[in-house]
Amino acid sequence: MNAPLLGTTNTGKTILVTGAGGCIGSALVQALASSNPRFLILLDHSEQNLYEINLLLAASAKSSYAAILGDILDAPLMTEIFDRYRPQTIYHAAAFKHVPLMEANPRAVVRNNTLGTWELAKTAARFGAERLLMISTDKAVNPRSIMGASKRVAELALLRLGDSKTGIAKTKMNSVRLGNVLGSRGSVGPLFQQQIQRGGPVTVTHAEASRYFLMLSETVELIMAAAAIDDSGSIFIPKMCEPVKILDFATRMIREAGLETHRDIEIVLTGLRPGDKLEEELVYASEALQPASDERLFRAVSSTCDAQVLDAALPDISECVRERNLTALIAALCNLVPEYKPSETLLSLLNPSLA
Repeated sequence: MNAPLLGTTNTGKTILVTGAGGCIGSALVQALASSNPRFLILLDHSEQNLYEINLLLAASAKSSYAAILGDILDAPLMTEIFDRYRPQTIYHAAAFKHVPLMEANPRAVVRNNTLGTWELAKTAARFGAERLLMISTDKAVNPRSIMGASKRVAELALLRLGDSKTGIAKTKMNSVRLGNVLGSRGSVGPLFQQQIQRGGPVTVTHAEASRYFLMLSETVELIMAAAAIDDSGSIFIPKMCEPVKILDFATRMIREAGLETHRDIEIVLTGLRPGDKLEEELVYASEALQPASDERLFRAVSSTCDAQVLDAALPDISECVRERNLTALIAALCNLVPEYKPSETLLSLLNPSLA
């Protein structure tokens, strides 16, 4: 990794990583620990995840840190963290991401991904943090899932706060929109590997389904590259290779295991899951791509979101989540993200006759 990049952004800094025990978060923490930060703050609401990354850092003894078990929506806790440690850089990796599971738990994903990001960003601004980078997803583009919609509204919230003209924060606030990360929990790679080791079958949702894939090490480099860009109110998109058909990926994994499809391992097409899309996209039609200062990234440029609409909508979304009003919640998301098309599974929660 580029040493000047690391030094500029992370050396000598107090850094907060949310979701620090997750797959991406823990890989990011380990990279940050090697960049000579002044202090690392590891925040996660999973005891087991936090325990594991705490063990890794304790064994390496590369940096001073605090491991904090908690929720980004715990306002007193977040105030305490910012008041005590004064983080300068925030890597926001905390997110609920499993699409079908989130279709069945819509309030939880909006609370965590959307409202959590909004509250974290406002706290960072209030305490004068230098920069905040959220790890977003290609599923935020023309979302079919509520997970994707929740991340798109989170993107809009950071665009609103970080905009140099209409924003209310001096904190530089940006997002980086990534594809599927190979090796992360719940990704198809480990799943296919387990299925191959059991002798099959390997399950693929659809013969034409395709995804953008990134290696975990590559993902960490792109995140840190995006955080190093001196910009605010931006969405960064990596220069990706062509998407890969999941069926081709499964076939290749079987072959690399020294086996043959049909003869040794069957591939079964199971159908798209609730909230799944046949193919993902990295860019909205309304977004134009400009080169970023790092050659590995583009900057997605679009018309700024309506600040008044967003400022009114986020408290409404919070009220819908608190009151468990799913109908109003979906309506509010569709109003903010007109490209969002709720899945039949989610609509059936509103009206069982639609199931």
